[in-house]
Amino acid sequence: MDAQVAFDRKELSVILTVYGQMVAAGEWRDYGISCLREVAVFSVFRRTAEHPLYRIEKRPKLRQKQGLYAVVGMDGQILKRGHDLRTVLRVLERKLIRAVD
Repeated sequence: MDAQVAFDRKELSVILTVYGQMVAAGEWRDYGISCLREVAVFSVFRRTAEHPLYRIEKRPKLRQKQGLYAVVGMDGQILKRGHDLRTVLRVLERKLIRAVD
């Protein structure tokens, strides 16, 4: 059996910091984590019963190519991809700035 891909403690800390800011701003209300064979996914929701607003994905197979991390929108479009998780998550912080205006 192949091992599952998962977020490590440091990665989760970075993700949960952004998640906390968005919850405090009233933008997000719930999250889910999936650890699969080729990808780990942190999904964020406005309401529990909805489709996720965003998916933060970790794909080790893309480490040498486009980058390990990606933020994917509700429509499946990749909003940002890269090797550094903090940099990739900045695409969500820009949305927070817009939400406050």
